[in-house]
Amino acid sequence: MILSVSRRTDVPACFSDWFFRRIQDGQACVRNPVNPHQVSRISLSPEVIDCIVFWSKNPRPMLNRLKELESYPYYFQFTLNAYGKDMEPFLPSLKERIQTFHRLAASIGKERVLWRYDPICITKTYSVSWHIRAFSALARELSSSTETCTISFLDMYPGIAKTMERSGIRTPDERERRILARELAVTARSFGLSICACAEDMDLSAFGIEPARCIDDRLISRLFGTIKVKKDRNQRPACGSVSSIDLGAYHTCPNGCLYCYACRSKSRREGLTPACDPSSPLLCSCITEADRITDRAMKRLRFAQDAPADP
Repeated sequence: MILSVSRRTDVPACFSDWFFRRIQDGQACVRNPVNPHQVSRISLSPEVIDCIVFWSKNPRPMLNRLKELESYPYYFQFTLNAYGKDMEPFLPSLKERIQTFHRLAASIGKERVLWRYDPICITKTYSVSWHIRAFSALARELSSSTETCTISFLDMYPGIAKTMERSGIRTPDERERRILARELAVTARSFGLSICACAEDMDLSAFGIEPARCIDDRLISRLFGTIKVKKDRNQRPACGSVSSIDLGAYHTCPNGCLYCYACRSKSRREGLTPACDPSSPLLCSCITEADRITDRAMKRLRFAQDAPADP
């Protein structure tokens, strides 16, 4: 089984103590986002975990504890933009995050740190030309510590549409996307980086940009051994990711990013971290009498070197 930690909140930046406690205890619980009293109990035994995919804008709190993950295959999706505090108010400085990126790659290998330039938003300040310059500067800084960059244009989810409109933030139109795709692809290749696009309906292959698989069976197979796993049917149709279990919880991230689809809590927008008891199996929550707990069926994915040949 593949764990996603997490699309829903920045666990490495904000809840690493909780996560490492879960690793020590060998299990975690996750509420169903649609039916919160439906709780799945998930084994975190190395015997059933094929890979952990971390998503973060600031994994610095994990850097000194990576040895605790020696029994697990894992890689990081590291989102690093050049936006100012108007867009990402509670993140560390860009300089500090670049340093963290390099430290992480030095610790685990650059092939296991994937750079995300995501999402690409257009405002009066952050124009197409601004993105071209910012991307080039970041590619120069990061190219020694990664092999891959994933780009994504802002998706105007219903939950953020009004905020985006009030703030003068929009997604690039088709012409702007083509300009950005062309220029960013040229820049990425000039620094030796492959480039892909996350869940984009527009075909960007003419610019050498293929669809991304953020939960990537191909990368996992290359790094850790061949696996067979199906596409994740719970994601958007354009998403290429394979099936995984997410350990996060929506509306808990205190990073305060203006464009975030996963957190609409006012207190989180103000940078206030919610209470999180590391001893609780649930992130930012506790088991109640109303909860129905079901053990999630877990099994290691079939590795080609261990599996019998197909009939």
